[in-house]
Amino acid sequence: MNINDLNDTIKKKITNRVNIDEIIIEDKTHLHLKHKNFQKNKFHLKIFIKSKELSSMSKIDSTKKIYSILELELKKYIHSIQIVLK
Repeated sequence: MNINDLNDTIKKKITNRVNIDEIIIEDKTHLHLKHKNFQKNKFHLKIFIKSKELSSMSKIDSTKKIYSILELELKKYIHSIQIVLK
């Protein structure tokens, strides 16, 4: 899966399950190219989410929710993910 398709998939899946005001996904893969365990088919992402729903939850619960939504993508296409709630 390429990064554009992955971004679209992530946005759709999250917005279908969470009330989102804004979502921005940054590809940070380029920062990890020389790491020993780098896999070219897995991405490093930073996701900024503005959501009253998630903000009302504890950080652990909101993270668990996003991880459960993106379970398949985390297994297949994402090496690391950073979630920033606004």
